[in-house]
Amino acid sequence: MFCKATLLAVALALVATASPVDTDHVSDPATPVTGVRIPIQKRGSLTNTDGTFNHDKTIRQIVKLKNKHRQNLINLEKNVGRSAFAEGAEIKPLATVPAALEKRAGVALTDQDGDVEWTGKVTIGSPAQSFVVDFDTGSSDLWVPSSSCTTCGSHSKYNPSKSSQSSKKTGSFSISYGDGSTASGTPYTDTVTVGGVSVTGQYLAAVTKESSEFQSDPPDGLLGLAFPAISNLNHDPFFFTAVDQGTAPEAVFSFKLDQTGSELYIGGTNSALYTGAIEYHDVSSDSGFWQIGGASLLLSGKKVASGFDTIIDSGTTLMYAPPSTAKTFWAGVKGSKVYDSSQGLYEFPCSSVPSVAFSWGGKTWTISADDINLGQVSSGSSMCVGALAGSDLGLGSNVWLLGDTLMKNVYTVFSVDDNAVGFAQLK
Repeated sequence: MFCKATLLAVALALVATASPVDTDHVSDPATPVTGVRIPIQKRGSLTNTDGTFNHDKTIRQIVKLKNKHRQNLINLEKNVGRSAFAEGAEIKPLATVPAALEKRAGVALTDQDGDVEWTGKVTIGSPAQSFVVDFDTGSSDLWVPSSSCTTCGSHSKYNPSKSSQSSKKTGSFSISYGDGSTASGTPYTDTVTVGGVSVTGQYLAAVTKESSEFQSDPPDGLLGLAFPAISNLNHDPFFFTAVDQGTAPEAVFSFKLDQTGSELYIGGTNSALYTGAIEYHDVSSDSGFWQIGGASLLLSGKKVASGFDTIIDSGTTLMYAPPSTAKTFWAGVKGSKVYDSSQGLYEFPCSSVPSVAFSWGGKTWTISADDINLGQVSSGSSMCVGALAGSDLGLGSNVWLLGDTLMKNVYTVFSVDDNAVGFAQLK
């Protein structure tokens, strides 16, 4: 496990040496494939099958996202201290689903077309027990339901007594969610395998109580891929363990996210999926996130915001800017207006989807019109909802959160050795 002093020293060195575009570790797509491919799939979307925007589902996702990062900040304060907080960062009150939505939903918190997560298979224990998990670069713990859980629905459950490698640890695991309940459980260590990459002694949480938010979720649990600093268990996440034990071919993992052919690639990059060099950007913070600085937002080719940090989070769908910046952006989109002020959502004329792109000092990475457009506000409407929202998540006054709205438009690479995030052009 990384100690607090090591985490701070490494991160502060990164901040001091970060460059806008890193050419010292540019990857060559001609490099032979050495890692392990894990097929992943998305469970649903925020757009209904009739092309309309699913407002209720989006509110639930936003509440869940706010509380995920609230918990991350609590973990960061506990593990490292408030000195690691970005300027303006603060632990917000627990977000809750609006009472009117809870009443409207009634009994069915069941998601009729699945949730909005990128999921794949992992195994835990010896002999192996299989689970479907959400791969999340915005958190750092592995957790699955325990065999003793009576509130975990039909999810696959981890039975530590059936694994010869399982070891119960002291402490506890607990995360709060928007319905007022928690997911909580007991720490264990065990053998964990993702694709062909196996580690021993991996810390995980066997959840013995699961909130209604998760009982109807398609995935059994979650595997976090962010840094140790935001681990609720205060131990190395799976991929850091794999790097330390030498079981990952390289200290790199990468994502392709799409409607088909999506994958998490452990131990390198899959050169069959991208073209050209990978443009890397050094991690700019010691906050425990895959956070890179020097970003700019472009609207129709013109810069409307610059000099901000961005957290790259596969565990969310939308893109989140500070409310004032989101307001400025949408003011530049003709015909746009506020759709839901409480959630920072905007609508625009469906016939003129804004041209949106990001740059970190190198190439310009354009977001497709399909990904900016979340669907019509109602059936037959000429107005659609946009994927750039304004919300103060507590992560910092100049920190944005970019989810798979961005990641579906680039090949995304995360390097542990180089402490950097890279982007390449998808084939």
